[in-house]
Amino acid sequence: MADASPPALRLAAVVVTFNRLEKLKVTLGRLLEGPVDHVVVVDNGSSDGSRAWLEDQPDPRLLVILPEENLGGAGGFETGLRAAVERFDPDWCVVMDDDARPAPQALARVRDMAGPALAAGWEALAAAVYFPDGRICEMNRPSRNPFWSPRHFLRTAAGGGRAGFHLPDSAYHADGLLPIDAASFVGLFLSRAAIARAGYPDGSLFIYGDDLIYTLELRRAGGHIAFAPDIEFEHDTATYQAGTPFRHQALWKVYYNTRNALHAYRLAAGPVLFWPILAVVLAKWLLRARIYEADRGTYLALMGLGVGDALRGNRARRQREIRARVRRMEAVRRK
Repeated sequence: MADASPPALRLAAVVVTFNRLEKLKVTLGRLLEGPVDHVVVVDNGSSDGSRAWLEDQPDPRLLVILPEENLGGAGGFETGLRAAVERFDPDWCVVMDDDARPAPQALARVRDMAGPALAAGWEALAAAVYFPDGRICEMNRPSRNPFWSPRHFLRTAAGGGRAGFHLPDSAYHADGLLPIDAASFVGLFLSRAAIARAGYPDGSLFIYGDDLIYTLELRRAGGHIAFAPDIEFEHDTATYQAGTPFRHQALWKVYYNTRNALHAYRLAAGPVLFWPILAVVLAKWLLRARIYEADRGTYLALMGLGVGDALRGNRARRQREIRARVRRMEAVRRK
């Protein structure tokens, strides 16, 4: 009798890295210990020995991509996903930063559940992401779009804040899959169908919001994304720790945070509701200027540039141009 079992799922992992060699070693080791068919690493111009170390790795499943310039997280994920699909044609791809990795049994669980999930209409699966100490990682908490859900909109408008539209802690202990509209690029599993529907991340975004924008666009195109609490990831990051004040230490990032956030708001809220949302967000960002103290003028200038480019739909500015602007403004301030 012929074997009627389904063919084995082919899984490719995409990792974007920049100057975090020790964390990359842990992540790559975890991936290659698991049931993954290919690992694509995009190194964004690291200067800490990452490139030499990657080139010395003998595992034939590893593909290392060394761009000529820093593409940012967004460009790295676009480049890595394109390479994974075009070279290996996997059934599913999973994306992550260099400081994030699957829990030991996570990939095996994905192999078990991916086929049934896809058959049930789920084209993407988002992992439950935790800090190494076991706390839920807030920056990777999936969400519903409150502008598409009256229940979540009312909860948010009534003062719920993030809790109004992000999944609650109880979701991390749920049985089965839960519908979501947005997820991060840490432990996001994309089926071939999802990529065919939504394409690739927009590399011109450089950093910030590329994952939110991509998953919202996948949902708007008719794709369905599920939160899978049984798939666990670890994110060894100090960024956006709960209880710490938000301030960009590298001021050039203010531009990308502003521009990309407004693009995400427009996508989420739609062309009508976007304008009152813009007024509220701008007021909040203007108030935030006070924490930048001596750098307040630079912060406001970069914020203004980001707002203008967002409203014009301009995504063509390169990182080197923004950093050069910051250097000029700082030189003027020091005079």
